[in-house]
Amino acid sequence: MKQEERLDYLLQYLLSEDKAYASIGIPEEMEEKRKLLRSLLNVRMPLPISKEFLDVQDAYLKERLQERGITKLSDLTPVQPGIFLWQGDITTLVVDGIVNAANSQMLGCFVPCHSCIDNAIHTYAGIQLRLACLEIMQQKGHEEEIGRAEITKAYNLPCRYVLHTVGPYIAGEVTEQDCEILASCYVSCLEKAKEYGLHSIAFCCISTGEYHFPNELAAQIAIKTVKQWQKANPFRMEVIFNTVFKDTDKEIYKRLLQQ
Repeated sequence: MKQEERLDYLLQYLLSEDKAYASIGIPEEMEEKRKLLRSLLNVRMPLPISKEFLDVQDAYLKERLQERGITKLSDLTPVQPGIFLWQGDITTLVVDGIVNAANSQMLGCFVPCHSCIDNAIHTYAGIQLRLACLEIMQQKGHEEEIGRAEITKAYNLPCRYVLHTVGPYIAGEVTEQDCEILASCYVSCLEKAKEYGLHSIAFCCISTGEYHFPNELAAQIAIKTVKQWQKANPFRMEVIFNTVFKDTDKEIYKRLLQQ
């Protein structure tokens, strides 16, 4: 099956799942097809899916990854011992683990084609990731606590694992507790990564963007927390700060890491 045939199959399958999609046709343009697939994957509830679908999906996402290109840790140059700064698509990074800025439901972003990191990670990991997150949440029996971390396989991503953490949401002035919770997100992810034997982890800018944590302060907390953890833990852990969305984040991290 060729790549466009896989794409058409996936679209037909997902559209046939819901009568509400009866009036939606499959676009002719490849980019429009990809956009529709992402939208359908984003809004799909974590329900059982056929093995045939997953086989086709996995083959499709594997080839999409090759089309988009990958970045290996060996391609990067550390800015400090054990610390890297990289601006790029975290879903194409070949490391042991990447960190997802999740929400308290921890099921991914349900907004079609939203620009958040949660949406991108779930899109390119495939349906299995949402199903795995559902299993974790059913076992917990309550929403994910802020400042904690969970871990899942990465499925169709080039990394091995995804670490999911919920950071603090800022609605007014940043409090000392907000800062402590954000630091806890980083520590929780590092500890979980250590527990699973990971030696490289890429952090997105947790709680900035949609959660409105000030970028400069968030970067200060992230760098300080990671460096303190690395110093206290002889366990080797290479950390990549991934400033995927904003040039301003890259400049902030670059300046702080050069001090």
